[in-house]
Parts: sequence; structure tokens; C-alpha cells
Amino acid sequence: MNIDTGITSEVFTIKSEIKLIDIFNEIISKKSEAVFNYIESLNIDVNTKIVVIGTYFTGVGIVKRLSEKYENILLIDIYPHLEELLHTDLGGNLKNEIEFSSDIDLIYSGEVVIDTTGFGGISVEQSSEINVKSFIIEDPVAEDNDKLLKDKNNIHERLNAVNSQNKAILKTKGINTKTSGTMTLTIGILTNLLNKFLEREGVLYCACEMGFLEEVIFKQKDIEKFIELTDVNAFKVSTISPFDLDELIREEINKITSEMIL
Repeated sequence: MNIDTGITSEVFTIKSEIKLIDIFNEIISKKSEAVFNYIESLNIDVNTKIVVIGTYFTGVGIVKRLSEKYENILLIDIYPHLEELLHTDLGGNLKNEIEFSSDIDLIYSGEVVIDTTGFGGISVEQSSEINVKSFIIEDPVAEDNDKLLKDKNNIHERLNAVNSQNKAILKTKGINTKTSGTMTLTIGILTNLLNKFLEREGVLYCACEMGFLEEVIFKQKDIEKFIELTDVNAFKVSTISPFDLDELIREEINKITSEMIL
């Protein structure tokens, strides 16, 4: 346990060993493993062309996991600077090199296509031109608890428009968030735990190390800064009765499930 005295010797500051990037990676791993196991179940040859559309953050995790076995992977994203995420610890490590491109027309070049673009991503019209052996789409909605987001979600129209022998939806949920995005789920974990920590007897206050990192990634376009900002202890708690923060963080992460819906 990471523990130190606070303002006085009777008050302690405890810090989680788990870092912010660890929470991101745990969630990404759940999604990536579900996709990997599904593709493996299809007995796809290791040289089959796999195209993943969208890097942030599901896409980068999926290609890194797939790179452990498959050798012909293309990651497509309209933001060229996101290629830098491939060379960070986010989503794991690359085993085989993959290709990166910002040419959207290349989405039609694969035999397996995985669409992680969610809201405002690949259109129904673009989807109708996809003709592949297998197609996977990530559902951006988690719990169906927001009518506006539910009505905005067009993945079923996109899925129906695709011509494919095998179709599946990647569904991630578990902690009552509105969307299934890794950033949303991470903030959900942090918010839920802050409330739990405050309810504990002896806790004075607590804080989590989280800013609006989307601006760093997409406005400042500074991937190195993003990694630095996430390589920090996820929680700090001031308390007179120390407890295991990491155990409670793991319990919250374990509530999240990611599965393929056929």
C-alpha cells in the first residue's frame, strides 16, 4: 500500500498503485480479448487482411492484440497523429508490425473489417459498400439509459447495410454509463469510486487524477503529453483509517463486461 502521513501524524494520505493508464488498459483489454477470441473462432488464416477503422481507444487495443497472431493488419483513422498511440503502452504492445493509413477508401480492402467509429463514424452509405467475410461493429451505447443517445445510435442500420457472411456487435457495459467508450467507462469508474470512498468512515476527502484528456489528444494533438498525464496514481485519499484502494478499483473494473453479440 502506498501510504504517507498527511498534515498531521493522525491523518494519512493513501495512493493507489494502479495508475490511470492501467484502468484504460484493463478496459481496452476486455474489448480486445472479446474481438480476438471471436475472430479466432472463425478459423481465419493468419495472413487474412484485417482492417480496423478507428484508433481511439478500442481500435489501438484490438490491432495490438490481433498482432500477436495475425500478420496483415491495417488501422485506419482520419487523424494521422493517432498513429503515435501504436508506439505507446496504451492498449498493450505490438507483436507484429501493422500498417496505418488515413485513407478512408481503404476500408474496403479487407476481408475482415472492424468498425469502432461509433457516433458520427462510418455512415450507412459507406457501410453498404463493404463486402467482406466478417464484419464487427462496436456498439457506442452501453446501458440504453439515454433516449437521445439511443436514437442517435445507427449501428444496426450500418450492420444491416454490410454484405458479410459473419456479422457481430461488440457490446461493453456494466457500471451504468451511457456510452461504452473507454474514456467514458474510465470516468465512470473514477466517479463511482470517489463516491464510495467518501462514504467510508474516516475519509476526509479524496481526488482522482483525471482531466479532460480528449482536448490533449484531439485539440493539442500531443500524444506524449497524454501518456504523461495518464502515468499517475489514479486515486489519492485523505483518511484516518487506511484501506486498500487497489482492491476496490479492481472490483469496479471487474463489473465491466465486453462480449460479442451475433
